[in-house]
Amino acid sequence: MKERLREISRQRKKAHGKLLSLNSGVYKAFLALEEAAFSDGRLPKRMKELIAVGISVVIDCESCMQWHIEQAASAGASREEVLEAVEVGIEMGGGPATVSARFALEVMDEVFPK
Repeated sequence: MKERLREISRQRKKAHGKLLSLNSGVYKAFLALEEAAFSDGRLPKRMKELIAVGISVVIDCESCMQWHIEQAASAGASREEVLEAVEVGIEMGGGPATVSARFALEVMDEVFPK
């Protein structure tokens, strides 16, 4: 699993660098949107990342699950809070989200070692 997560991170960083080197205005706007969306406001960054974890499960985006679980942990979220966010995603996405959640649970084991 560690290798798979490293590969996802490598691909994400490579694409990030490529889009920046191409001077993508749309990507730069996306990064600004991301910064605004995840900044502390009425909801702290930790809560916003937990929301993103649940959404990531529903849309079955492995890279998103990895990124937002890591970001949630960095923002102070506990393993239990991340699990509840995954569970909300399962409820919102139904049966297919239980399949997505398997990946999220594996990422959680890497981010929150037992």
